[in-house]
Amino acid sequence: MKIKNLLNYFFHSNKIAGLLLIATTILSLTIANSTLGNSYIDMWHTNFLGRDLHFWVNDVLMSIFFLLIGLELERELYVGELSNIKDALLPLFAAIGGMLVPALFYLFFNSTSGFSSGFGIVMATDIAFAIGILSLLGKRVPVSLKIFLIALAIFDDLGAILIIAIFYSNELIISNILIALGIFLILLFLNYKKVRNLIPFIIGGIIMWYFVYLSGIHPTIAGILLAFTIPFSRKKTLSCSTLLEDFLHIPVFYFIIPLFALANTAININGNFGDVISEPYSIGIIIGLLFGKPIGIFLFSWIGVRAKVFKLPSGLNFKHILSVGFLGGIGFTMSIFITLLAFKNPEIQNNAKIAILIASISAAIISLIMLRITLKKEKTPTLK
Repeated sequence: MKIKNLLNYFFHSNKIAGLLLIATTILSLTIANSTLGNSYIDMWHTNFLGRDLHFWVNDVLMSIFFLLIGLELERELYVGELSNIKDALLPLFAAIGGMLVPALFYLFFNSTSGFSSGFGIVMATDIAFAIGILSLLGKRVPVSLKIFLIALAIFDDLGAILIIAIFYSNELIISNILIALGIFLILLFLNYKKVRNLIPFIIGGIIMWYFVYLSGIHPTIAGILLAFTIPFSRKKTLSCSTLLEDFLHIPVFYFIIPLFALANTAININGNFGDVISEPYSIGIIIGLLFGKPIGIFLFSWIGVRAKVFKLPSGLNFKHILSVGFLGGIGFTMSIFITLLAFKNPEIQNNAKIAILIASISAAIISLIMLRITLKKEKTPTLK
């Protein structure tokens, strides 16, 4: 698949997924705050095979989501927008700024509040949601801006994965970590030996997931590890990695992510709304996502250009960077996911989710307005 067609496929698949994600979120919030609200919320705590539905969605199905993210990362590093170091520097710098500055904003409000563990919530970008919003502008969006957003979100995902692995693990059980690592090395050896049958990788991945889960590290990390053991070929269009990525796109973006949204936005927002958003962690989340993200993305991009580390791509200016910086403030899926790891109290989790929704919706509206203004009279090349 040619790079242009690959980018087109990636953008449009995530565009539809983003719009579906918005629709399922609205549906979930509507039901949760209707007369069916209590039954709907209780449904997600139903026991299934010894665990509640939240476990099967957030720990099991989301591992498949992380597997897909890992496969996309692998492909981008080999043949995509991240394969050329020079081209990758701008979104890399922007992503670093978009992670560090929001975290500092959050910690400014929460360093002594007892909620400092929530700093990772504001460091993530929801790629599907962000692309869904950008797609509303149609053909006026330049190719270089789409590439920048996709690469930025991919680096953000990688950063979020590292944050989860390092900061959001429970008490570690070394023996299980060593077993999981041993399985990972065996799968790498199979790759090295040019095994091109997916079955041993899938079986090994399931076993590795189980031992990662038992180790105290969040099991979704197993999805990322598995992705980088699956063979990828620069020469062959239909490598194992490419085949699995293509296969997973539909179930992940049209079933798993909408299901995650339904399960984790079953939030009853009745009550004292002012008290909810005045909590220090809520303030940190809203300020971090809504202002920390665009400031960090813009500032680090500006510093990189001024220091002559890289140049802005043709067709891009700093107005575009700032506008897309607000799109980076749409944390949603990954932010909600990290919320579940950062806070154990259900009430705090719900309040944090409300803050994420407020910040993400506000960031989307601001970015959409800014992009409509900045792209209004500009004629730039678009994807066909």
